[in-house]
Order: sequence, then C-alpha cells, then structure tokens
Amino acid sequence: MKHYAQLESRRLQGQLESSPLNTFSDELMALNRQGWNKILKHGDLNRWSTGFHALPDTQPSRIDLNAAAIQIGTAEDSNMDQPDIKHALQQMHPWRKGPFELFGIHIDTEWRSDWKWDRLKDGISPLHGRTMLDVGCGSGYHLWRMLGAGAKLAIGIDPTPLFSMHFATVKRYQADSPAFILPVGIEHMPENMACFDTVFSMGILYHRKSPIDHLIALKRLLNPGGELVIDTLIIAGDINTCFMPHGRYAKMRNVWFIPSLEMLQLWLKRTGFTSIQCLDVSPTTIKEQRSTDWMRFESLPNFLNPEDHSQTIEGYPAPRRAILTAQA
Repeated sequence: MKHYAQLESRRLQGQLESSPLNTFSDELMALNRQGWNKILKHGDLNRWSTGFHALPDTQPSRIDLNAAAIQIGTAEDSNMDQPDIKHALQQMHPWRKGPFELFGIHIDTEWRSDWKWDRLKDGISPLHGRTMLDVGCGSGYHLWRMLGAGAKLAIGIDPTPLFSMHFATVKRYQADSPAFILPVGIEHMPENMACFDTVFSMGILYHRKSPIDHLIALKRLLNPGGELVIDTLIIAGDINTCFMPHGRYAKMRNVWFIPSLEMLQLWLKRTGFTSIQCLDVSPTTIKEQRSTDWMRFESLPNFLNPEDHSQTIEGYPAPRRAILTAQA
C-alpha cells in the first residue's frame, strides 16, 4: 500500500497544482501524508492490503460511473475465479457506502447511497466543469457519481482508514481520474479556502457538537456563490424545534442536535447562506440501510423498535432526513 500511496500522492499534487486549489497545495499535501502515515500503521492494514493486492491486475473493458452500482470491468475481463475476487474484496469488510460492481462481483453495501444520489441529482447545480468537495465522503461513492456528472475535480475528506482502502480499490482501475480522498477531517482543512464550486456534507451535521461551527466551516470552503448540498437528520416541529437525545440515538453515541426542517433553514440563513432550497425529505427505511453479506454487523433494523419502526430502539422518532441546497 505504501507504493500506491506514493503514486496517488504524486497524482494528487499534479491535480492540485493545476486547479483553483493551487494556493493550498502544500498544506493539502502535508495533510495527505499525515493521513496516509496513520493508514500505513493501522492494525488491519495487512488484511486490507492482502485483499487489495489479490485483485485482478488487468485493465477493465468497461467503467460506468453513472450506474447505480459503480461498475469496474466485467467478469470476462479477469482470469480469476469469481469466488477468489469476492474473497479478496471481503478482506476489506465492512463495506458501508456504495454499491459497487467489480469484475462481475456485486458489492451490496450497507447503505444504498445511490438512492440518496437519485434524490438530489436533479435539484443541484449542474456539475459539469466544477471543483467538488465531499466532507465525510466515506468510500468515495459520491465522488465517482460527481465525475460521472461531469465534475472537473472531486475531492473527498474522511479520516476513517478503511474508507480510503475502499476508494483505492476502485481508483486503482482508473488511476488518472480526477478523484481523490484526503484521509483527514474537516477540522484539519486550511481556513477560508473559498476554492470549491460545490461542497457536499452528507450525514455529518448531527455528529458535530457545534452544528453552527460546521456550517460556517463549510461556507468558508466555498467560492462566493458556490453551492452547499447538505443531507442531515431532521425532527418534526416548527422553527423553534431542535432535539438533543439524552443518550444514544438509534444506538449511535455521537448524535448531538437534530433540528426541525425550519430550524435547519434558520441555521443556514444565520450562518450567511442564501437561496436555501429543500430538495427532499424522506424516512430512512430498512431497505436503504441494512446488514448484508458485505456489512455483517448491526444496522438499521437493529436500531429501530422491532414492534414499531416509527421509533428508534430508545423510543425516539425514527430517522428522517432532509436534503437542502444553499448558496454561499
């Protein structure tokens, strides 16, 4: 993996130096090195890298970034048996965000991230030629969808080491694609970058102890007039409603504030965003988030009241999400 990290770093530097992020190239490259140093010391790296290096070393005949399951190659492209490919990919269990299809193996991830993309894709500004940032990008699934929609450069940030391995598994077969993950959190990003045309924050806001500070940080990453796309939990109520669970929420320890839709719109307005639009409000169902052969731990069915899926296991209202856009 060290060799992959070195090659990817060189590609990243080249992209940064020829992009609007050029001014921050040195800082971002330093963050990238720090993040990869942590990945290369991770206790599970040997298992992950064993799977990574066992995958077919071949050029895929087909890449489809617009398919619901990001497609890399076909079964006919590889001289490996399908069970061997599946075994290699499952060395990087759990796969949470997707789905993907590599050389005929369908990776049925915990989340149907394609459903979220379908809810927002027609309501956001066209991505052609834009410079993108996905905060808390997970496996990078939405980065590939951004490129499929015509983005010029798609960068994700996420400090979880396994997610960088998932991204690397897809990126190795399209090495020159202008998509990258920096293995860091938003708090490490340079201040007042004002470089990105579109910034995504999907499923992050309710994990922040200070949601207002998070919105301000997102705004400072955007070009003047740039677009924020935000997906977060909401609660029923009016403009004065904001819910803070007493302890866990749907078994999650790190849920702090869940606003009503009107309260969320007020937060965006108070932090300087304009042209605020709600694209979608949907409950999260057990068809969208669930355990699979690729994520065998507990998932949403275990987090809800088994006798009443309108409530969490703790008795709170079940997850309901809103997707909004706003202009910096």
